[in-house]
Amino acid sequence: MGITHIIILLVTGIGVGFAGSMLGLGGGFIMVPVQESVYANMGIPMAMKMALGTSLLVIFSTAISGAWRHHRKGAVFWKAAVIMGCCAFVSSFAGGTIATHLPDKVLKIAFGAIILVSGIRMLTTRLPQIEEEPKKNLWLWVAWALPIGMVSGLTGLGGGIIAIPVMTLALRFKMHNAVATSLAMMILTSIGGVIGYIRGGIGVPNLPAYSLGYVNLQSWLLIAATSIGMAQVGAIIAHRLPAKQLRYIFIAIMFYMGLKMLGVFDWLGWPL
Repeated sequence: MGITHIIILLVTGIGVGFAGSMLGLGGGFIMVPVQESVYANMGIPMAMKMALGTSLLVIFSTAISGAWRHHRKGAVFWKAAVIMGCCAFVSSFAGGTIATHLPDKVLKIAFGAIILVSGIRMLTTRLPQIEEEPKKNLWLWVAWALPIGMVSGLTGLGGGIIAIPVMTLALRFKMHNAVATSLAMMILTSIGGVIGYIRGGIGVPNLPAYSLGYVNLQSWLLIAATSIGMAQVGAIIAHRLPAKQLRYIFIAIMFYMGLKMLGVFDWLGWPL
């Protein structure tokens, strides 16, 4: 790995920590495309799988940092986070395992499509005018956690990209509580996916040095080195932004990353 790649990953960590913690996403929507480009530039085979697996390990580190700060603000619904996180752990492991057997091109398309559809759903769904109490049905939490975990494992996103729309639209969490609870949930969800990518990549030839299956420890260390501290800053900023503004920032980033991974900007010839 060259000095340019190292600098790119360190800078990526700053954006991952800040935006991931502020929006409750963990930052996978930023670091998966960046890592995929870095690995492809290095000539590493199956670059997308390596990006997904490593992303989940970074999300684990960042989620702990961000969730702790949100917890100090009293915004985390821990009961929901733990129950949904445990269920999503299992399905995330399954999703990660499945992903290691899929072509990189399929994973990129799935990654982009899921983000884009989620963004459209959040943009077009009107939040209730009358504030409702969060839904505390245990079985409802379990039913939603399982697909969230599966998507997390398949896309390396940690699950926040799906968890926040679910928490705000289906479970009626306030936006700030959804961001905080999503991060806490991802502590467990991400580990399930990491195990799946490690297990699925063991014995694969020509992977870069310092790799455990499809998880690269060197990249993880570089991104985590800057993302953990910035997660604290992102969480603080999140509580200073109005919920409506936070929601629209979230949607805009979802649209950008979804279109980028689907190759729309390349097709149009836009250097974005």
